[in-house]
Amino acid sequence: MKISELAGATGVDIETIRYYEKAGLLAAPARQANGYRSYERAQLEQLAFIRHCRALDMPLADVKRLLGALASPPQHCAQVDALVGEQLTRVRARLQSLLALEQQLTALQASCDADHAAHGCGILEELVAAAQGEACACHRPG
Repeated sequence: MKISELAGATGVDIETIRYYEKAGLLAAPARQANGYRSYERAQLEQLAFIRHCRALDMPLADVKRLLGALASPPQHCAQVDALVGEQLTRVRARLQSLLALEQQLTALQASCDADHAAHGCGILEELVAAAQGEACACHRPG
């Protein structure tokens, strides 16, 4: 199949497919006489695997390690388990960061007075204060 067909079948952009090839994540396809790439079912499955790993927000280096584990299965799954455990740790840390961000934005939004005609914008005032090094609603302690 052509690269456009592979892209359509997997939902992966053509440029991304080319990048994965250059990065060594996707096996290089055979070339037709006219120079066009010719992909096989194995590359379709490999790209679908890569796409799924990326949907889990796994870094490309980890995806490459998982592809290596697929090609040459380890005696024990400990390496694969550790890799997924590391990703889970990163996701949990990001969740904590997002929760803190949510609290900051909620505090910032609370500085908005519904009577916009009588006052300036409380949110903008808080953002300007923060930019000037002053305490703001979203970064006040506790």
